[in-house]
Amino acid sequence: MSVKKLRKCFDDLEVLKDISTEVYEGEVVVILGPSGSGKSTFLRCLNRLEDATAGTIIVDDVDITAKKVNMNKVRENIGMVFQHFNLFNNMNVLDNLMLAPLELKKADKKEAEERARAMLKRVDLLEKADAYPSQLSGGQKQRVAIARALCMQPDIMLFDEPTSALDPEMVGEVLAVMKQLAADGMTMIIVTHEIGFAREVADRVIFMDGGYIVEEGTPKEVILNPKEPRTISFLNKVL
Repeated sequence: MSVKKLRKCFDDLEVLKDISTEVYEGEVVVILGPSGSGKSTFLRCLNRLEDATAGTIIVDDVDITAKKVNMNKVRENIGMVFQHFNLFNNMNVLDNLMLAPLELKKADKKEAEERARAMLKRVDLLEKADAYPSQLSGGQKQRVAIARALCMQPDIMLFDEPTSALDPEMVGEVLAVMKQLAADGMTMIIVTHEIGFAREVADRVIFMDGGYIVEEGTPKEVILNPKEPRTISFLNKVL
């Protein structure tokens, strides 16, 4: 994925200012920064939940900012996991996972169910296939949401603060699933406040503030030896 000179404005408010970066296959990129720095907006531009004001985003050789691009096709390759799970409460877990592959005709019913069960096993929740979201803990809901995104067999996974709505004791179970995905070679872009996770799992860390990329590099460079005053000040508050 290649991002060049990305800008995003909401009316007069410029939220993203000239963002350029590359994300390589199999890379885990963690985005850190204070609230309001543009992190989530940046992530939402990467799968066109928000339209860019200017700039280009190239995914699998397709410019997804182009007017005529088939975004449904593009989104099939970009999984997204949100802060608040977004599960359908009137469907059991298995049906939640099968919905998109069936709707988008990516699988027939038998194949969709096999894949859904395989992904539930991957996040260690196969026994919850017939449960409804209301019967799950927050950590289980988020693991189901990850399994649901994986059912589309995406090339890239985007995570928007996947643990921030969870009780502290549930954070570990979600991060464990994400660590396993990283170990399996999934390309991932993760907005999070989990600095320990970033240090352990990220190939690269991007620090954003005020709509800019202030600093980027390895976790050792950005988290342990930051150069920019703004990064240093942020890390001093959160570490």
